[in-house]
Order: sequence, then C-alpha cells, then structure tokens
Amino acid sequence: MRAKTAQDRQLLELIDPVAESLGLDVVRVRLMSGSRRQRLQVMAERPSDHDISVEQCAKLSRAISEVFDAADPIAGEYLLEVSSPGVDRPLTRPVDFDLFEGEEARLETDRMIEGRKRFKGVLAGFEDGNVLIDLDGEDETALIPFDWLADAKLVLTDALMKRGAAIRAARGEPEDDGLPDGAAEHTDTKTPSEDNA
Repeated sequence: MRAKTAQDRQLLELIDPVAESLGLDVVRVRLMSGSRRQRLQVMAERPSDHDISVEQCAKLSRAISEVFDAADPIAGEYLLEVSSPGVDRPLTRPVDFDLFEGEEARLETDRMIEGRKRFKGVLAGFEDGNVLIDLDGEDETALIPFDWLADAKLVLTDALMKRGAAIRAARGEPEDDGLPDGAAEHTDTKTPSEDNA
C-alpha cells in the first residue's frame, strides 16, 4: 500500500534508497494526474518518532530531484511534494497497525468482506498478516487481511489532535505555522527538455 500502481512501485524503488540515505522511511508514494500537470506526492518520516521536519522534507525533495533528473522516470511535467504523513496519516505498512493500536481508523478493502468494503473502528494491532480492528457496533475483533486493503488511515479525533499537539510541543514547535504538517516550503517541477518534446 505504500505504492498503489505499477508506476508508483517503480518510483518507490528509486525513492526508498534516497530516503534511507537521509535516515528516513517512505510512508507512501502517489503519482496523481492533475488538470495541468501530474503531482508526485511523497510522504516520509523518521523511524525514531514517525515525524519529519520541514528541513528534512526540503532535503529529501532536493535529493529525489537529483535522482529523477538523471533517471527521468516520469514523462512530462510534474510537481514534487514531500511531506509528513500528517496527524490523520495513511496506514501503509504492517508496523503502522501496531504503532497506532488504540486509535480510530477507516479501512477500505479491494474486495467484499461479509457484504462490505468499508470498515471503521479502533485498531487492535497486527497479527499473522491481518489487521485487527474493533469495529463500531460489533463485539468481536475483526481480522482483515493486510493484502486485501486498498486504503487505510487514521480518523482525525480530538485525542489524535491532542497527541499531535503534544509531539509538536515536545519539539518546541508552534501550535500551527500555517503549513500542512511537515510540508516542504517549496516544490520542484520538471518539464521535458526541448530535445525530448
């Protein structure tokens, strides 16, 4: 789930070593089409505290740009956005379901499970390839195969917002700087050269 499409997976193969060289983990990569140009969204974090600074986002953005300038993996013009996963983060790796056990989440599967594809409840961990979740209105913990997930993310609750505020306060950061969590202050664009056009 860190990469959805075949192209996302190819881009992730290029981005993972770049992030690792900077001491970061890639949470998710998505290449999305836009009205005028494509947008490459890269979410990353420090493995130590599952967060990232604006400076680290900018450094990762520059490093990805250097690799992509050489490899040229995306046809046409695109906008590169590097950011933190945010407070209501996507859950893309098995470890995420243990890390955020006790938090409310929304899951969507790529196939029907007992007549539905969408689930909401409190995460109860990860075990034997399954996400454990205590679903709203049900007594037993549900087991949803990780490989069947199409999407998963935390629900923005008061408790989750307080947790995010406590992390920022511990780092001595302001309550809100007007930027999305960890967003780099600049984005890089690439346009095809005259020779390739």
